[in-house]
Amino acid sequence: MSTTSTPPVTSHDAQDSIESRILDAALVQFERLGVKKTTIEDVARQAGVDRVTVYRRVGSRDDLVQAVVSREVGVVLTELSRIVERHSEIGDLVADIFTTVLTMWREHPLARRLLALEPERVITKLTTEGAAVFAMTVAATASTLERATERGLLPEIPDLHTRAEVACRVVHSLILAPDGGVRLDTEAELAAFAKTYLLPIIAG
Repeated sequence: MSTTSTPPVTSHDAQDSIESRILDAALVQFERLGVKKTTIEDVARQAGVDRVTVYRRVGSRDDLVQAVVSREVGVVLTELSRIVERHSEIGDLVADIFTTVLTMWREHPLARRLLALEPERVITKLTTEGAAVFAMTVAATASTLERATERGLLPEIPDLHTRAEVACRVVHSLILAPDGGVRLDTEAELAAFAKTYLLPIIAG
């Protein structure tokens, strides 16, 4: 009878597992209490580690917030990479990306909790402390559009990365200031906005 061998768990895997547990615990606590009322001790207890481990693996409470935000943004960007394969027309792709990002943001428990309890913290994380996350967003968007080019949905565009950044800045502003004259309440409204205003930015 044959057996399937299991690769040994390396120290790197163990470290990743501990950090994942810490970030999972921080996410739970931030959603439950908000950031201001969450302590390192709360996170350590939720993760099943001691507070020294939290400081050593991730850092301070502000470092935890940044790490959690970056990871959650990464989840959204990973979803973007899968969207390209679902479309054969660039307008539909742009509309899907825009609708997905705005919907995931609006429905994310942490984003909703912080906007309700600590809106100033959200503004800070998306502006003065948001350079790294924004750069990651632009890079992922540009990569998605490059994949669209490879599939023939877009022509070769020399300044595609710049166009991706401009489109991301529009989305960024809608996240920071959602209340305005433009109605973007439904998926149909989001898709129509994307095709009317974002598609020309991207496709020229």
